[in-house]
Amino acid sequence: MTIFYTIINWLLLFCYWLLMAGVTLRVILKRRSVPAAMAWLLVIYILPLGGIITYLLFGELNLGKRRIERSKALWPSTTKWIRNMKVCCRMFASETSEVARSLFLLCEKRQGIGGLKGNKIQLLTSTDDVLHALIRDIYITQNNIEMVFYIWQIGGLVDQVAEALMTAARRGVRCRLMLDSAGSVEFFRSPYPMMMRAAGVNIMEALQVSILRMFMRRMDLRQHRKMVLLDNYIAYTGSMNMADPRFFKQEAGVGQWIDIMARMEGPVAIAMGIIFSCDWEIETGERILPSIPDVNIIPVEQSSGHTIQVIASGPGFPDGVIHQALLTSIYAAREQLVITTPYLVPSDDLLHAICTAAQRGVEVHIIIPRHNDSILVGWASRAVFAELLEAGVFIHQFEGGLLHTKSVLIDCQLSLVGTVNLDMRSLWLNFEITLVIDDNEFGRSLARVQEDYIARSRLIDTIIWSKRPYWQRIIERLFYFFSPLL
Repeated sequence: MTIFYTIINWLLLFCYWLLMAGVTLRVILKRRSVPAAMAWLLVIYILPLGGIITYLLFGELNLGKRRIERSKALWPSTTKWIRNMKVCCRMFASETSEVARSLFLLCEKRQGIGGLKGNKIQLLTSTDDVLHALIRDIYITQNNIEMVFYIWQIGGLVDQVAEALMTAARRGVRCRLMLDSAGSVEFFRSPYPMMMRAAGVNIMEALQVSILRMFMRRMDLRQHRKMVLLDNYIAYTGSMNMADPRFFKQEAGVGQWIDIMARMEGPVAIAMGIIFSCDWEIETGERILPSIPDVNIIPVEQSSGHTIQVIASGPGFPDGVIHQALLTSIYAAREQLVITTPYLVPSDDLLHAICTAAQRGVEVHIIIPRHNDSILVGWASRAVFAELLEAGVFIHQFEGGLLHTKSVLIDCQLSLVGTVNLDMRSLWLNFEITLVIDDNEFGRSLARVQEDYIARSRLIDTIIWSKRPYWQRIIERLFYFFSPLL
């Protein structure tokens, strides 16, 4: 009997080390940054069995077999659609500003579609303004409404949006609503899904969280886009979830969330419609590509319209394109660079680009919330403060709530607005969307918003920051070490 148990123990030990060797090999062979690979190896060897399970759950960008098959199947028809759209050549911008030229070329080469001109765009900085405008637009929509949000939180004006959506569905408007399973978990537990489906709204729970699917798909992969499309002509996107801040995360103790959204009319809605159709087909298998747009869709003349490029990221979309876009934009800055983000855990490349911009004379400002809803990210972000401050970057801590706006403004001309945080999750994992607006008028509008944020912020003093306690520095470095995994 003793020999039997000895053999069993040796077999178990052999299997364990074989599993460790296999997972280690997967980490090494998978193309990822050296810090990310080292962080995963540390997790695997410090937490032997737990580390292996964690890696199998979260270590690789696994969309799931069915979604991968759908993703591969949709691209031939999508590529053909884009080729047909290019016939409407008067929609596409042939000229850009000097600061935007490299970025627009990058996006066109990587995504197959250029910047779209002749759009109307309005920057909305109040949640009430966004929700009231959206309700008005829904009531006049005639044909189709598509929405995708990470979070739908019931309460306040959001319930009026839901009522407007149900009313539209009852009068025959085709309504599709895609919500992230994890982000909108409270919504799916409420009576609203049943009520809205009964009214005719087609609701899809994206990337459903399920214990049974834990090892079949990466569970922390999230649908993080925020988009609204109305009649393939009016579009909204930005940092705001479908949540009234007076009813959202009040217990977190960080104040009300501060967001911006862009309301647009014109060809940009068609480009965003392609993104939604891809997301919908990946999740449902249903193909809903929009019709080829009318050449008369441009609402304003080129001289008074805005040129906009749309960047989409996530599994199935061009790898790392938003990361490349941010690097290209930062290196194009000549006078001023202003960044607002709730979560500041940049890649080494982005950190180097930001510091380099400041060191070559660009006036660089980063605006982040003083109080963050993520303790881990909050501590990890502080680990880069010293390097940024030494390079001459101005870091402002916003004190008027949780600043959730994600924006980049270069030389008051080139604006990037959307859903992307400056952390690894947004840059490499989640489904995200960013607008690139090449327009001085819009740039001035965004600059006024950012100036208001700065006025309500506290500037970090380099000398005072250098004197912070050593126990804080240890915690910062500890969390930053795991930043590739956050």
